[in-house]
Amino acid sequence: MAPQHFLLLLLICTIWGFNFVAAKVGVSEVPPLLFAGLRFAILFVLLIPFLKVAPGRMRDVVMIALFNGAIHFGLMFIGVALTAASVMAVIVQLNVPFATMLSIVMLGEVVHWRRWTGIAMTFFGVMIVSFDPHVFDSLTGVLFGAAAALSGAIAAIYMRRLTNVGVFQLQSWTAAVTAPCLLLASLAFETGQLDAIGNASWIAWGALLFTAFGASLIGHNGYYYLLQRYEVSLIAPLSLLAPILGVVFGIWVLGEPMTARIVLGALTAFVGVAILAIRNRRPIENEI
Repeated sequence: MAPQHFLLLLLICTIWGFNFVAAKVGVSEVPPLLFAGLRFAILFVLLIPFLKVAPGRMRDVVMIALFNGAIHFGLMFIGVALTAASVMAVIVQLNVPFATMLSIVMLGEVVHWRRWTGIAMTFFGVMIVSFDPHVFDSLTGVLFGAAAALSGAIAAIYMRRLTNVGVFQLQSWTAAVTAPCLLLASLAFETGQLDAIGNASWIAWGALLFTAFGASLIGHNGYYYLLQRYEVSLIAPLSLLAPILGVVFGIWVLGEPMTARIVLGALTAFVGVAILAIRNRRPIENEI
């Protein structure tokens, strides 16, 4: 890998890792559905020029927008609000084994013992983390995170059969569908939105802008730029640095507890995902 591309990958992983912290900071001041809705509203405004119809492929585009946008991020940000950012960085790795198992059922893919080993290790690692005494009290957040991972995995199945749709075009439709869905969900299920917006600190607004500009525009597009130039078997395992940094940033920046059980569970889950990432030929996203 060229040095400049390796540095770009490090930047992307750092952005995605810190994004867990930014999300946690943001939802501590702004209701999670509102925060996620505002993120995609900003993204929609930026990507309006790319909002073009993809003839014959709009059904899959809308399904991706729902499962990888509105449902995934709605559940994700609720989970972030309910549990530690470092824990959520581990839980979202379930999207990889979920997508692998769905590919067996929906796409007829064949999975051999190495990938089954990766699936088992990932689930076992997440179970170790989930039942840590520091995490068990916020188990509801873990369940929301797992549901968000499943939603992202469903979107990955649709992505595998989507062709001739550019990254910016797909992101623009995701934002167009997700922003109104989450903002309406916020009106239905949350309260105090105006007070939260009026009282939000500059740190919360900075976190919102970071999630929109950093994670979405720089992170996603940089990732696909690298996938166009290198094999997935190289990029996917290296991108595991992102959730590892998410755990580190959550502990370092937010002062979240680090226990032997969390460390053991995280390492087990990351090794399992690495096995799956190396064995998969198509990308499965694992960032928020």
